[in-house]
Amino acid sequence: MIAISKPYIGEAEKQAVIEVMESGMLVQGPRTAKLEEKFAAICGTQYAIATSSGTTALHVALLANGIKPGDEVITTPFTFMASVNSILYVGGRPVFVDIEEDTFNINPQLIEAAITPKTKAILPVHLYGYPCNMDMIMNIANKYGLLVIEDACQAVGARYKGKAMGSFGTGCFSLYATKNIMAGEGGMITTNLEDVAQRCRMIRNHGMQRRYYHEMLGYNFRTSDLHSAIGLVQADRLEDFTTKRKANAAFLNEHITSVKTPQVKEDYEHVWHQYTIRVDGGRSRDAAVKNLTDAGIGTGIFYPIPAYRQAHLVEAGYGNLSLPVTELIVNEVISLPVHPQLSQTDLETIVMEVNKL
Repeated sequence: MIAISKPYIGEAEKQAVIEVMESGMLVQGPRTAKLEEKFAAICGTQYAIATSSGTTALHVALLANGIKPGDEVITTPFTFMASVNSILYVGGRPVFVDIEEDTFNINPQLIEAAITPKTKAILPVHLYGYPCNMDMIMNIANKYGLLVIEDACQAVGARYKGKAMGSFGTGCFSLYATKNIMAGEGGMITTNLEDVAQRCRMIRNHGMQRRYYHEMLGYNFRTSDLHSAIGLVQADRLEDFTTKRKANAAFLNEHITSVKTPQVKEDYEHVWHQYTIRVDGGRSRDAAVKNLTDAGIGTGIFYPIPAYRQAHLVEAGYGNLSLPVTELIVNEVISLPVHPQLSQTDLETIVMEVNKL
């Protein structure tokens, strides 16, 4: 089976973990501090704050930016549920805007119409590693005095007009095992605002600046130096990983002819966390997945159901919502392997089998 994802774990990652274990400093120690510095450098921000997961990064970022119960946050319905759940965790109300058919990202032309007096923030998701249109989003945010909290969990290293994702507003990243930089598990928040950074540090650590002096309600959202040690090694590999992902995606784009393939617009630097095709023209997506699986090609459907159709959102009153582009896309997308460990034979096999669909 050609796996849909395959984390690279080399000798350097293994040795880094052993060194942490031998040091006795296992939780949020010097490796975590170094990973924060590395991430801030990658994103071009003043600060980076490590957390236990991408989900907790989103949760902390919303809290640190003052999102409160009843506040509305405009976001996309086509995303992993953590993007939406994090808004619910803080008592906010997600407001869903339909997506662009060609990028799968939130359609910025529809955002302004969704703004109400209760709107406090926009939470764009750079899905699959493809940047959102940040010029339009930032212009709208500045016009209405809204916060921007970027879900860049799949987009480390991606750029829009040369500017890194996570540097436009408060950025949130995941270091989960399948991500372009992985630590097994973990998250990261990036910001240029010192007060936001300080609140993030306190929220992730029981509301403390000094040990046992709790200045606010906080959580245990720390990460470990074991995870950070892996992340540090992976961060050094990011450029190489990204180059390989881009080359793999370019090969697939050039040779796949049977389905719609993802295309990248000028000024957008895609980092290909996922390579996602569309099985359109009334063809069965389920049949396509079965054919590819039978041929030994791993696939993923990211994501098969809009956020507003998940059970707890239906119970919260979103049941009658229907966004036409989202409803179309969720029934057509299939993600194919694009990770750096693919061989040329793997790529040729993927092309051959997809072109049979």
